[in-house]
Amino acid sequence: MLRLKHTPLAAALLLSSLSLSAHAETLRLLTWADYAPRAVIEQFKKETGIDVEVTLSNNEEMISKLRATGGAGFDLANPSQDRITGPVQQFRIYQPIDLSKVKTAQFTPSMLKATQAVTGLNGKVYGLPLFWGTDGLVVNSKLAPAIKDYGDLCDARYTGKTAVRLVRPSLIAQAFAMGKDPFKAYANPKEYEAIMTAAGDKLAACKPVLKYFWENKDQLLSDVRSGAVVGAQMWDAGAWKLNAESPDIRFVAPASGALGWVDTFAIPAKAKNVDAAYKWINFVTQPQIAAQLAQSAGSFTAVKDAEKYMPEKMKAQLAESFPPAAMDNIKWYPAIPAGLEAIDGRVLDRIKAAR
Repeated sequence: MLRLKHTPLAAALLLSSLSLSAHAETLRLLTWADYAPRAVIEQFKKETGIDVEVTLSNNEEMISKLRATGGAGFDLANPSQDRITGPVQQFRIYQPIDLSKVKTAQFTPSMLKATQAVTGLNGKVYGLPLFWGTDGLVVNSKLAPAIKDYGDLCDARYTGKTAVRLVRPSLIAQAFAMGKDPFKAYANPKEYEAIMTAAGDKLAACKPVLKYFWENKDQLLSDVRSGAVVGAQMWDAGAWKLNAESPDIRFVAPASGALGWVDTFAIPAKAKNVDAAYKWINFVTQPQIAAQLAQSAGSFTAVKDAEKYMPEKMKAQLAESFPPAAMDNIKWYPAIPAGLEAIDGRVLDRIKAAR
């Protein structure tokens, strides 16, 4: 056996080895709130010896953080499926998924196939499905029964009692409510800009009606509970949480179609603990574990058979909010071509500056 003498060099090598070993036992996860509950992290560590360091984020921040480091600093991220191929082409912040290391049989086949198509680039796949959900309307059906579509949030009868976020999905939603299809215009930047400009003008004119452009989810939920806000654009999970407290508060699939999203597993380009990333993917896509994640996030999972372990209340809420016609009318986000978000940014800036 080779033994090192107790020299400064030996000490340095030992410390380096210990440092690398410690790093190898940590998965750095960039994710959304409630996507990595403590109980699941503890179970993962118990079974694998790997701890999970969670950094909460959103789509815009994920791109920003990884762009700033060239794809370093994290081992796994959970971006939405439409926010992958564009950033890969522009900034090279994600690496292809090695499907040989993934237990693909644990995914719902149709969801896996669809996500691979959206996150595919040059014959390689950059994302795997985790959760799916929608952006629609949370409505107090007792105080605002007439709110059926995004445009109704701008009805003067609800002045000071409605809210939307000042973000891209709000523009997309208003466009669909106006009878326009921004997704079909993705290949034509000029047409897309015209649609977004019209949607932006609509939101700017709506500002005097809105209580606020909401940023804090907890504040919005509190205001909906109290009746200070009777209608808002938000995710289904938040609305279903309120519905569990009060049946008068419901998630409404808008007449023009709810906006459908899929959050994914994506591996940053310069991830240091790739093996741990694949272990986490395979661990949390076991049906019973996936059901725990789904209950924590309040969203539905892309894992096959996970619904068998989910509460009946969640399944009932889904059925009430999405009868077959509403489910068929979901507008699923396609991959965003490079450059379109810059257009959205300019429109949103104009709305913010409008009086």
